[in-house]
Amino acid sequence: MSLMAYDEQLAERVRIILEPRGEFTERSMFGGLAFLVNTHMACGLMREGLMVRVGKPHYDAALERGAEVMLFTGRPMRGMVLVPETLIADDAGLESWVSSGVDFALSEPPKKPKVSKGG
Repeated sequence: MSLMAYDEQLAERVRIILEPRGEFTERSMFGGLAFLVNTHMACGLMREGLMVRVGKPHYDAALERGAEVMLFTGRPMRGMVLVPETLIADDAGLESWVSSGVDFALSEPPKKPKVSKGG
């Protein structure tokens, strides 16, 4: 049994889509893996599948495209959606959803680097 809380094959497919779009980083988050662009989370992988940060302005449109409400501690996280496997089974579908997250991350000003305290 794997200890990973996400699908590593899906992670590799996301990396292939992100690479030509520019610099990105990966970080363990929510018990899964988050992909950050422009210092903001664009999308991530959890046991439940692909989550995409579409932002509050695009949330309803993402739900209309077939995404599902993402619950965190039992409450909906407006601005974040879960994308069913059927919508990301092919590369075009996955690219469309990952691009939604990247576009939103790029629309936000980069976060300032945290200053470390002490020494």
